[in-house]
Amino acid sequence: MIKALRKRFITICGLSILTVFTGIFILLWVFSRAQMNRTLDMLTDTISSNEGVFPEFDPDNREPFPFPGLDEITEETRFSTRFFTVWLNKSHQIKRVNMNWVAAVLEEDVEDYVKEALADGVDRGWVGNYRYKQVNTLGGSTLVFVNGTTYQNTTSRILLTAFFVLLGSGILILLLVIVISKRAVAPIAQSYEKQKQFVTDANHELKTPLTLILSNLDILESEVGKNEWLEDIRSEGQRMGLLINQMVTLSRMDETETLISHAPFDISGVVEQTVSAFQPLAEEQGKHLTAEITPDLTLEGDESMIRRLAAILLDNSVKYCDQGGEIRVRLFRRRHLIFTVENTYAAVNQLELDRLFDRFYRADKARTASGSFGVGLSIAQSIVKVHKGNISAYKKEGEIGFRVELKEK
Repeated sequence: MIKALRKRFITICGLSILTVFTGIFILLWVFSRAQMNRTLDMLTDTISSNEGVFPEFDPDNREPFPFPGLDEITEETRFSTRFFTVWLNKSHQIKRVNMNWVAAVLEEDVEDYVKEALADGVDRGWVGNYRYKQVNTLGGSTLVFVNGTTYQNTTSRILLTAFFVLLGSGILILLLVIVISKRAVAPIAQSYEKQKQFVTDANHELKTPLTLILSNLDILESEVGKNEWLEDIRSEGQRMGLLINQMVTLSRMDETETLISHAPFDISGVVEQTVSAFQPLAEEQGKHLTAEITPDLTLEGDESMIRRLAAILLDNSVKYCDQGGEIRVRLFRRRHLIFTVENTYAAVNQLELDRLFDRFYRADKARTASGSFGVGLSIAQSIVKVHKGNISAYKKEGEIGFRVELKEK
């Protein structure tokens, strides 16, 4: 249990780290992309507002650069900006092209760039590695295409660096979590060990006086004879002994290292025998028990535990089935072995399915069912768990069912 808790702690921390760092990386990607688009949009705005060419800086004029509000654009930017401008008439036909500031685009390719930009139907966007802006004019429109390869490469390098930094940080944090996880679960481990020790001690301390009480009861019955009060004492003493044994069983099965035998056995025969054992009890109580069991199914596991699992589910169904109701048992194979037990239960809508496997939980709020402590389904769940399977409860119209899925190796 402690190892499982430690693994869960590490898994939760790992998923939290992954979620946070993934979110950080996505934000960096969005911000970097937005910043790149903003810078390129400034360039297209600058060029489109200066009749399709980049403004020149006059060294003899000591006035500020013509666009002082744009900090990203300086007098040196014009020498590092690759762009071309296309003027269109009202019919979107090319009137003129300025390709003095670009060498990677051929004149015959310009028409393809223009068609793709016009097909987007927006004023700004991307065509290949070029960020464009369309400006409507009196005679038609102007399209400015600015090469964004340098900005894209810079953004990619920044994001790649950020990725490896976040990845390295995540691995380091996860290693740190693994190191401290043992200390983090130490208080729970100590509490769990004390709880186990308490159950063990209680088992020894209670069994001795209980055995003495039942032994003295036999002596007393031999002297005074049987009577109602002595029978009540014996009945409650036996119930207490059963409860002690079940508590010890649960405590042992909580261990993830629980040793179980792994041998192939005929699970069809085990379920059939269990059904046969409960058939007289069901008939005695006026309940109809039927079984649909695929023959010759085998499972590799602990036969005694699976037999006990079947007994717990059938005992539960017989106890809580409505008078004159039906109990159906099925065992079949699909992808895995499936074992289901269903019974009619008028008060099914009052059940809390998520609590049925809790220890000492009883669907009968008055706790009147004789011999029941509310730990049987917890034991069943533990048996399924050590066999690497799944167990669940479900509702139907006027029925309650349990489904066990046993995965074969």
